[in-house]
Amino acid sequence: MTSKRHEEVGLTDAQVLEMYYYMLLARKIDERQWLLNRAGKVPFVISCQGQEAAQVGAAFALEKGKDYLCPYYRDLGLVLVFGQSARDCMLSAFAKAEDPNSGGRQMPGHFGGKKWNILTGSSPVTTQVPHAVGIALAGKMQKKDHVVYTSFGEGSSNQGDFHEGANFAGVHKLPVIFFCENNKYAISVPLKKQLGCESVADRAIGYGFPGVSVDGNDPIEVYRVTKEAVERARSGQGPTLIEAVMYRLVPHSSDDDDRTYRTREEVEEAKKKDPILVFGNYLKEVGLLDDAKEQELLSRVQKEVDEATDYAEQAPYPTPESTLTHVYGE
Repeated sequence: MTSKRHEEVGLTDAQVLEMYYYMLLARKIDERQWLLNRAGKVPFVISCQGQEAAQVGAAFALEKGKDYLCPYYRDLGLVLVFGQSARDCMLSAFAKAEDPNSGGRQMPGHFGGKKWNILTGSSPVTTQVPHAVGIALAGKMQKKDHVVYTSFGEGSSNQGDFHEGANFAGVHKLPVIFFCENNKYAISVPLKKQLGCESVADRAIGYGFPGVSVDGNDPIEVYRVTKEAVERARSGQGPTLIEAVMYRLVPHSSDDDDRTYRTREEVEEAKKKDPILVFGNYLKEVGLLDDAKEQELLSRVQKEVDEATDYAEQAPYPTPESTLTHVYGE
């Protein structure tokens, strides 16, 4: 039997099975949203497929109810761990009044909610990074020991917002984790045309804090490095940049045709390292999962997704009278 790597980093058997559940849930919600989009029922999908392991691994290293998230649009796995439900995600996809992120006003992927400590995202990429730094500064000034986690794609690490945020956090030793989900493509621009350096993690040295590159298909390894970053941040040692290297298994969004910029062979090769398959195999090797248990888990997730879809499809849209709510001060 394979050694239990998860125990070496402080994760229990129950926790890694829960991680697998969240990864599966994110994948199945995502797959359902693609089907609904192709059926003309939801207008837009921006996908997390191939990135679930990194998101869930990182989320498990944080403290719900205490730490803050400033996520980016693919972070379905992350927000599920922090408390959003399949129903919440479907209400958002259908743009219904009960959507907890924005009351049906924003595109899918604009996660937010005060009750989960999730800062509302906006459409321009990387704006969440300086916001995260601001929350961290406020926490430091108020002597709270919360950690702020902000995530972004590697394309975002080329934006001014990232560099300004990282520099400020480095100077003031703020409790921020900069988490780059490097999925190899900024929409259609491949990594080699984005970076002059070897990896996104290399950029941290310029701002005076550690940068770590990690296999984004391995939730245990992502948990380990994120936990270390959390401990550094809580103890006043300042920020960490984590680069989780992965692959986006589907087009950039439901409006994108990725055949114009990458080969089918490349995508098929990447699918062999699909984090769901890889982590499922690990759990089987250490004796925590067998075919029957896996089927039971799949059925549970499928039921959740079915019920969430049915509920959201029937739920009411926002009323026309509510158009200006939350736009102007009351």
